[in-house]
Amino acid sequence: MSSNSISRTADLMVTAIARELREGESVFHGLASTIPHIAIQMADRCYGKNLNYVNITGGYKMHPEELRISTDGDNLFKGTKCSFNLTDIFDFAARGRLDTAFLGGVQIDQTAHLNNSCIGPYAKPKVKLPGGAGSAVLVPNAHRALVWRTKHDTRTFVEHVDFVTSFGNVDKVFTPLCVFEKRGGKLELSLLYPGVAYEKVVENTGFPVGENYAVMEDLTDEERACLERLDPKRNRDSEF
Repeated sequence: MSSNSISRTADLMVTAIARELREGESVFHGLASTIPHIAIQMADRCYGKNLNYVNITGGYKMHPEELRISTDGDNLFKGTKCSFNLTDIFDFAARGRLDTAFLGGVQIDQTAHLNNSCIGPYAKPKVKLPGGAGSAVLVPNAHRALVWRTKHDTRTFVEHVDFVTSFGNVDKVFTPLCVFEKRGGKLELSLLYPGVAYEKVVENTGFPVGENYAVMEDLTDEERACLERLDPKRNRDSEF
């Protein structure tokens, strides 16, 4: 993608996630989660959603002065109202207190199984992936999981994942083209980004996407200005 195309896509993904977050809910993201982190900050600081935000650093309800590519830096801990360790966060989810967890998936299938373990047979994989990093606990225990993936092709969105790393309460999946929603146990196209053709989603998805979808409203001038204030260095482009 060109730099202009990347910037446009990053803005749409961040905004789609920020709009989806619900006022006052508890939200968590882990490592390498630049887009969810910026979306959380946008939801809080632009829309006033007053999120109970925790992350892997152990901070709570932070509004860092500087947003960075890393989501495990001291900027996400300074000024915290209290602190958690990772065990506390998993316990928080297991007790039903975590509303929304953000997860990624290298492979995602129509039943919203996520694969972060291997490509090919588990005993003799073609590619070894980083692993689940706690997702097998968070996906079934959080009230909902929001998944994001900055590639949308038939290698990512497959009929069946090669290995089930995690599954459970996946609600929506955000991609560079669209948003999928889990309906009746299957992911279906829910929201198409402005300027993206329905046929492009069909061609780049390895399962039927359905036809019941809306087109996302484009960013307002206020949303664009907010994103530029929050992330003037465009860290949000780094995931593409």
